[in-house]
Amino acid sequence: MLSQVVELIESKRRFAITSHIRPDGDSLGSSLGLYWLLRALDKEVEVIMRDPVPHAYQKLPGTEFVRVTPRVDRPYDAVFVIECSDITRPGLVDLERQFVVNIDHHSTTALFGDINWIDATASAVGEMIYNLCKALGVRVTREIAECVYTALITDTGSFHYSNTSERTFKVASELVRAGVKPAKVSQAVFANYPWSKIELLSEVLSTVKRDPSGRVAWLVQTLEMQERASATDEDGDGFVNYPMSCGDVEACAFFKETAPGVYRVSLRSKCDVNVARIAERFGGGGHRNAAGCTYQGAWEEAERDLVGLLVNAVEHRGANGTGPLGLGAEQEIVPAPEGRKAERDARP
Repeated sequence: MLSQVVELIESKRRFAITSHIRPDGDSLGSSLGLYWLLRALDKEVEVIMRDPVPHAYQKLPGTEFVRVTPRVDRPYDAVFVIECSDITRPGLVDLERQFVVNIDHHSTTALFGDINWIDATASAVGEMIYNLCKALGVRVTREIAECVYTALITDTGSFHYSNTSERTFKVASELVRAGVKPAKVSQAVFANYPWSKIELLSEVLSTVKRDPSGRVAWLVQTLEMQERASATDEDGDGFVNYPMSCGDVEACAFFKETAPGVYRVSLRSKCDVNVARIAERFGGGGHRNAAGCTYQGAWEEAERDLVGLLVNAVEHRGANGTGPLGLGAEQEIVPAPEGRKAERDARP
């Protein structure tokens, strides 16, 4: 609850902030926004991450203060865990020994914290950090504003996704008033790619397929493609959105091979096709129209299982999306075959 978070911050002094492995715009922007908020209150605070700051977010104010570490190796009064589906997602050893504050906007998130502040109506955790500023009476500085604005535009797809609300635009307006230059931030995040991303994209797009109806698409990135393009793992971020730009496509899966036989799967959909329910079946989660999971198995099995579920979800979605996976009440999909190992990975 927000009131518990406010009380904790007001009564304690030494904090750490972390988020999930392979931090994205919302997790990193929200973490750094909270960092500047706590600094404004004269608290001792640091941001700790298992993985380095991705190239796209290196211009965010405060990235130079992010400490990359495999474990929580210092004493804190509390550790804020931002946008994580469970306690393992940050990948930090000994995190569970800390007093944990779980802050997220995903309805699928486990209540693993000593304090859990979950707001599924927020478009991004960044929106929640903005509300926390207001609750604590902290002025929204340019640093806070740029970090929170980055969280908003990345998690709403530059205000394209269905999680965008009237409140989102009100917060964005306040952030611009506080000093954000929208064009500057957008260019830093979306128009600052290395050429290796383009080389990789050309290979990945050559793999795109559609089902007979044309409403479900999927594509794959292999380790060999990444090596040929001299690309990094993060260069494949966002590729799932390309097939979704086709008017006929209602759902898409992007399979990114991260190790032999291991695929990180990003799922996207339109309207009432609920891909979060599909991701949950493989230990993942997310939003109705944007979710992810990790799949361990042969490529043929991954393609069959995930694409099959997407096709079913599109074909049998309920008018109100109330059935399992958005299906009618009598059309629930049977469980995935036993013996298939799935790891929890709720962020695409």
